[in-house]
Amino acid sequence: MSDSIFIGGGGVDYAEKQGLTLKYANRHGLVAGATGTGKTVTLQILAEGFSNAGVPVFLSDVKGDLSGLAKSGTETHKLHGPFTERAEKIGFSDYTYHACPVTFWDMFGQQGHPVRTTVSEMGPLLLAQLLELTEAQEGILNIAFRLADEEGMPLLDLKDLQALLVWVGENAKDLSLRYGNVSTQSIGAIQRRLLVLENQGASQLFGEPALELSDLMRTDADGKGVVNILAADKLMASPKLYATFLLWLLSELFEELPEVGDPDKPKLVFFFDEAHLLFEDAPKALVDKVEQVARLIRSKGVGVYFITQNPADVPEDILGQLGNRFQHALRAFTAKDRKELRMAAETYRENPRFETEQAIREVGVGEAVTSMLQKKGVPGIVERTLIRPPSSQLGPMTDAERQAYLQASDMSGKYDETLDRKSAFEMLKERADKAAKEAADAEEKAEELEPVLRDFNAGRRYTGTRVARSTSKPARRGASFGEAMTKMVVKELTGTTGRRMVRGILGGLFKGR
Repeated sequence: MSDSIFIGGGGVDYAEKQGLTLKYANRHGLVAGATGTGKTVTLQILAEGFSNAGVPVFLSDVKGDLSGLAKSGTETHKLHGPFTERAEKIGFSDYTYHACPVTFWDMFGQQGHPVRTTVSEMGPLLLAQLLELTEAQEGILNIAFRLADEEGMPLLDLKDLQALLVWVGENAKDLSLRYGNVSTQSIGAIQRRLLVLENQGASQLFGEPALELSDLMRTDADGKGVVNILAADKLMASPKLYATFLLWLLSELFEELPEVGDPDKPKLVFFFDEAHLLFEDAPKALVDKVEQVARLIRSKGVGVYFITQNPADVPEDILGQLGNRFQHALRAFTAKDRKELRMAAETYRENPRFETEQAIREVGVGEAVTSMLQKKGVPGIVERTLIRPPSSQLGPMTDAERQAYLQASDMSGKYDETLDRKSAFEMLKERADKAAKEAADAEEKAEELEPVLRDFNAGRRYTGTRVARSTSKPARRGASFGEAMTKMVVKELTGTTGRRMVRGILGGLFKGR
């Protein structure tokens, strides 16, 4: 097996071959360039290269045209016609057509196997970012997660979280003494945002069976890495949901995978398309989280590649960690564009044969300015590179072909049916039903005692078969004692009922587990 992935021809005349060394592929990368400059083809050939090297890949298909990775290219395909000529030009002598092993995923379960996580696994930080909560609202969300942990109530889907927030609102006064101010207005705002999220289809993301990371890190019988393709064309209608899900997946990989140091090749390569969506209006805490994950996850053997239109879309602290770079053409129509172009050029190690800034402006479609890490992780000299042609089909599969592929998938049946096991919603409902039954029983007992107590108040003696009026003189004192007894009994019964009703229909959370 080769120790590198062939990328394309290098040098001014494309005579030199450019490759991505597998040993340094987990040190992350960047694919940038304006729309229509060839970023998708670069993404496709990188996925093919990693797959051929036995490295699993996860990528999002934003435009809906990466499904062609599952089909072999052909010389008769209208888009593959010029590829033979390009292969000869860059010295790609063993260029052949072949498909990659692919697993299709789709949050909505239409173009791939359903992909889910639980509310607990998502966590309050990412969920607060997804819901765009204020600091006060995020604090209440953290309280809800804390209560769920203390009471052993799993938060699996949105209805679990919604039910728990209802209980928090009904007990806001008591909880405020323990955790600080719990505003019912803030809870209402969170509930409204959850409703909006639900209407956007997020209810299909949260639930079980949750995605197992091991299913993303498989190889086929021939030792090729499986390419996991997330259908994201519809998901892009909810960009916050898209970005938060991918960041959750990256965080889960970071939390669960063991340390492997510097492996000979990555254990998984993760492509984050439309990366600017992750950083737009993101709070500092979230950006810090991404920086931490990007800095440390490479020791877990995971390479992360951001795909975006402009390197300026990525925060500088994170950009500095992206060692392998593929810069397609940038357009400079304004002063701001020219400044960003100049800044992009300054991040490369200079090549005396050409001006990097000018090369970035002039490279054509399918051509890029590239720099890959060399021996000991040192950045290579920038080169103009004609990107090699893909071996798989350029462009999407048909819907019928995709459905047939899904039915034959070894993941078929594992995630297709939703599970709804006992969780916070069901546990709170059970407690509420029990409290309501106890309240009803107390009211019934109070009604049964009412005539007896009324007669007792009137100074009557209850005999079981008849009631006779007392003729003793202390009747008035007995009446006052009866009134006091009545008040005491009714107060005890109705007070118990009242307290249980005040605790709410979802009350009883702190009653013994």
